[in-house]
Amino acid sequence: MKEWLRRIRGAVGMGLIWGAGWGAVGLLIALFLDPHGAIDDAWVATLGIPGFLSGVVFSAVLRIAEGRRGFHELSVPQVGAWGALAGLLLGVLPFVLGTPTAALPPWLLGLVTVVPITVLSAVSASASLAIARKAEDGGRLERVADRRKVVGAGGEAEELGDGR
Repeated sequence: MKEWLRRIRGAVGMGLIWGAGWGAVGLLIALFLDPHGAIDDAWVATLGIPGFLSGVVFSAVLRIAEGRRGFHELSVPQVGAWGALAGLLLGVLPFVLGTPTAALPPWLLGLVTVVPITVLSAVSASASLAIARKAEDGGRLERVADRRKVVGAGGEAEELGDGR
C-alpha cells in the first residue's frame, strides 16, 4: 500500500511541477503577446491544467513502459519520446470522448490542440530528466568534497568529512 501511495505522490508531484512550468509559459504568452489584456487572460490556466494532466499521464506511461528501471538509467531521447506519447494521449483524449463544438474544422482543431501538447510534453519530460541528473550530479560532487584528503601535521593523510 505504501508503494502505491509513493507512486501516486510522485505522479502528482510531477504533474504539479509540469503544471507550474506550463503555467509560466502561459504567463509569458499573456505578457508578451497581449500586454494590454485585450484577449481573455486565461493563458496560465489554459496551459497549466493540461501541464498538470500531462505530467501525471507521463508518470503513468513511464511506469508502464519502463517498469522498474530508474529514471537515471534512461536516455534523454527515450524520456522525450515517452513524454511525447503522454502528450499525444492527452491531446487526443478530448476528440475520443466527445464531439468538438468549435467553429474550426476538426482536423485544424486537432492540429492546434495535439501538436503543442505533444511538443510541450516531450520538452518537459526531457527537461525533467536533465534536472534530475543535475541534482544527482550535485549530490555526487558534495560527497566527493566531503571525502577530500589533506596532509596532517605529521605528514600522514587524513580524511575529512563524514566518511560516507
